[in-house]
Amino acid sequence: MGDSPVAEFDVQVRMHVYGEIITSCRFPRIHDVARAVGTGETTVRDAFRRMQDAHVLVLQTDSDEILMANPFSAVPTPFVVRVGSRSWWGNCIWDALGIAAMVGGDAVITTACGDCNDAMQVGIEGGTVSGEGITHFSVPANKWWDNIKFT
Repeated sequence: MGDSPVAEFDVQVRMHVYGEIITSCRFPRIHDVARAVGTGETTVRDAFRRMQDAHVLVLQTDSDEILMANPFSAVPTPFVVRVGSRSWWGNCIWDALGIAAMVGGDAVITTACGDCNDAMQVGIEGGTVSGEGITHFSVPANKWWDNIKFT
C-alpha cells in the first residue's frame, strides 16, 4: 500500500476494523469507523473500496458495508469459530482455521459435513489441530477471487 497519506490512512482503518472484529466479535459499520478515526463517512467508504480492490475486504453490494474481512465473515456461515467465550464466523474451513490462528488460543470450529450435513467439530489445542473429515476446495486457490462470495 506504499507510504502515501492514503496508504497510511487505509492501514489505520484496517487496524481499527480488525481490532473491533477480534475484540468485540462484531463488524464496525462505516459510520462507526469514521467516528473512531475522526473522519467523514465518504473517506472511510473510499478506504473500504481500495481495500476491496486489494482483496483485503469484500463489501456488501448495496451499501459498501463489510461482508468479509478475510478470514472473518460478517454474516452467519456454516463455520463457527469459538475461542473461550468469543466466537466468529469463517467463510470456509480454511478461513475458520485462519481465525483460530489469528486470534490465538485454543479453539473449537463447529461446522457440518458438506456431503451429509452431520455436525462436525475441529479442535485446536496447544497449536495442534484435531478432528475427522476431508477438506475439499471446489475451486483452485488462484481462482477464489474470480467470485469470492461463492468460493
